[in-house]
Amino acid sequence: MKREISEQLFAEAKGYFPGGVSSPVRAFKSVKGTPLFIKKGNGSQIWDEDDNQFTDFCCSWGPLILGHNNDTIREHIIATVAHGTSFGTPTRWENKLGQLILDNNRFIEKLRFVSSGTEAVMSAIRLARGVTGKDKIVKFDGCYHGHVDSLLVQAGSGLATFGVSSSAGVPASFVRDTLVLPLDDLNILEETFKAQAEDIACVIIEPVPANNGLLLQRKEYLMGLRELCTKYDVLLIFDEVISGFRVGAEGAAGYYNIQPDIITYGKIVGGGMPVGAYGASKEIMGHVTPDGNVYQAGTLSGNPIAMAAGYAALSQCLEEGFYDKMEQKTQRFVTKLQAHCDTKGYPVTIPTIGSIFWIAFTQKVIRKADQIDPASMDKFKAIHCELLDNGIYLGPSGYEVGFISAAHTEAELEAAAILICAALDIAHA
Repeated sequence: MKREISEQLFAEAKGYFPGGVSSPVRAFKSVKGTPLFIKKGNGSQIWDEDDNQFTDFCCSWGPLILGHNNDTIREHIIATVAHGTSFGTPTRWENKLGQLILDNNRFIEKLRFVSSGTEAVMSAIRLARGVTGKDKIVKFDGCYHGHVDSLLVQAGSGLATFGVSSSAGVPASFVRDTLVLPLDDLNILEETFKAQAEDIACVIIEPVPANNGLLLQRKEYLMGLRELCTKYDVLLIFDEVISGFRVGAEGAAGYYNIQPDIITYGKIVGGGMPVGAYGASKEIMGHVTPDGNVYQAGTLSGNPIAMAAGYAALSQCLEEGFYDKMEQKTQRFVTKLQAHCDTKGYPVTIPTIGSIFWIAFTQKVIRKADQIDPASMDKFKAIHCELLDNGIYLGPSGYEVGFISAAHTEAELEAAAILICAALDIAHA
């Protein structure tokens, strides 16, 4: 496969940006070769600057649940941008998207739009601290919540890719207020609450941890987490930047039927544009300025183009049967891969939920980050390289999950499954 133009562009980019990229994992450090510079996408397909075509299972890291260049989203963007790009004022589109979300979500009563998932999480943490008057927070090893200072402590995703557990530049005082616990262990959580609940404002968790592998949690554990937070008067935040609108219209809260105190959203909520949101009850959201004293603001929050794109995306996701069809399509695809691995005796499992999947190089159920064998990433590296040469694009890290979109056809998935199985054969040769 030719990569001359991508290689040239990457060499140029390294003179402009740290590592030549605007987000670390894009640099291909954990796989072979140089990153591809993508110039266009349509449906389930993307094309790089060298005109190589790929079936895309990264989907811009999750936002593109409808695929690339969706007709309705594109039309809404074009129609809206014809009237301007940004006003710094309320707009009708903000109302429309807000109403659409709240009318179809039992778990929040008011929300605030921001410009990214990280910003949503940052704002939710501040809100929890403002509501409770307490400073400490609890997070879980293996859950990633964006590059918020107080949450870059033993985080996953890109940090795991680079083999470090935190970031330089995070003050020690921030780290001291962040308690990091293992997933799937209610006893340790209750012990922590017994000792420090009077200082703990909130617990934040990805209810579907999908930034450091796909660490699917037991419903009983998540329900126990809810019960303990209620018992010890600690707010529970569900970080649904990935799972929101991906595993269902009400995200993981609806999937598991668990009521968190605050929920954060990102990715799909913007229809491919930079949008995040956080929401809660009217009482909790009443603490946010200008109604309350928890300050949060953003010049581009509620940007009309982004709001129109989000409205177009979610309107399609809310069509009857959408999520059932997505899950069924994903199950058929994953079943083919798993059957191949089982027949060949490969130590591989493919956890899946909704339209998310992950290739794990073990036959054990993985629920915690430390159960992932770093050495298994060598197999992913081999698979990734082989698949790129055969027109399949996975996210460039074995810790990242894959996504299936509504635009992936059964024929495309069948062809991709054959190629992935062949790549698994090569990796296990």
